[in-house]
Amino acid sequence: SPQIFDDERCRHQVEYLGLLENVRVRRAGFAFRQTYEKFLHRYKMISEFTWPNHDLPSDKEAVKKLIERCGFQDDVAYGKSKIFIRTPRTLFTLEELRAQMLVRVVLFLQKVWRGTLARMRYKRTKAALTIIRYYRRYKVKSYIHEVARRFHGVKNMRDYGKHVKWPTPPKVLRRFEEALQSIFNRWRASQLIKTIPASDLPQVRAKVAAMEMLKGQRADLGLQRAWEGNYLASKPDTPQTSGTFVPVANELKRKDKYMNVLFSCHVRKVNRFSKVEDRAIFVTDRHLYKMDPTKQYKVMKTIPLYNLTGLSVSNGKDQLVVFHTKDNKDLIVCLFSKQPTHESRIGELVGVLVNHFKSEKRHLQVNVTNPVQCSLHGKKCTVSVETRLNQPQPDFTKNRSGFILSVPGN
Repeated sequence: SPQIFDDERCRHQVEYLGLLENVRVRRAGFAFRQTYEKFLHRYKMISEFTWPNHDLPSDKEAVKKLIERCGFQDDVAYGKSKIFIRTPRTLFTLEELRAQMLVRVVLFLQKVWRGTLARMRYKRTKAALTIIRYYRRYKVKSYIHEVARRFHGVKNMRDYGKHVKWPTPPKVLRRFEEALQSIFNRWRASQLIKTIPASDLPQVRAKVAAMEMLKGQRADLGLQRAWEGNYLASKPDTPQTSGTFVPVANELKRKDKYMNVLFSCHVRKVNRFSKVEDRAIFVTDRHLYKMDPTKQYKVMKTIPLYNLTGLSVSNGKDQLVVFHTKDNKDLIVCLFSKQPTHESRIGELVGVLVNHFKSEKRHLQVNVTNPVQCSLHGKKCTVSVETRLNQPQPDFTKNRSGFILSVPGN
């Protein structure tokens, strides 16, 4: 009650609030006092001697260093446990310095915390990458082990593992799987080639070359039969004239020093004057000869193979072939056989020539088109193919754009 004055309670509150001490401090001329511990805790960021922690013997010494650093040593007094500041200006200056330093402290704390967050993100990312790396390694090992398991003992299988299904690789190994399958196919091919007699290897290489150039573009390559190559020397193909061709071939070998006969066959040819004649071609490893079988295989034209730039064939079952040369004097012929009739020899001709050029590290361009483009003494023309039911044998006729090859129908 405001009407009752309790002397004992008032004395206790005055002592508790330190009012007498405030009065004594004010009378002594000091505007502020505080314990060294609290003062240091509030203003320690102002001085480099006290931030973040001091290494002085006591808080009192640390406070002295701080005050001296700010130049307020003449405006303070040091008690046993407290510092006394005379003027409010000193206290205000300390507060201003503290406010300025707090901005720097906050920026420093933000920098440290952001660095901590970045390190945490880095560690998480690194851990995730480590897990991914080990998982990929596990998938790779699993794939390799599965491939080894499936292909174990394929050397003893009849088909050398052709029927074995490849496991599905992880995405990271798709290119590796292609390379691995290529290596396996090469190994399997080498195993199959070991069973082929050495005398048949040139024919096999020629058939492979023909497949690379013509597979999927021509209907019949003649792969199922044996390739004889030199059909002009074969009695079943030329029973009446084979005896006259062999001496001519031997004389050309002595004269031109060729080593191997690549191909020979009867043909029908057409020239720029639209003249159609029966001729024969004789291809060696050095030259392409055009011969006249009615004159005991007299050589009518010789084309060095280095002058040959490419071949063009049609996409049908006909035997049209155009030999392209550097001087634009292309040779247009249609192969034909007497026994058996209508035998496909285009694949054989293309295969032996491509294989020969490959052995000499040269490229032979092979075009499969219809109509076939060609050049006769620099004049561009085309050769198209037509099938006629009543056509007894292949024949060339003149048209506006070039020539038409008429072939017998089935």
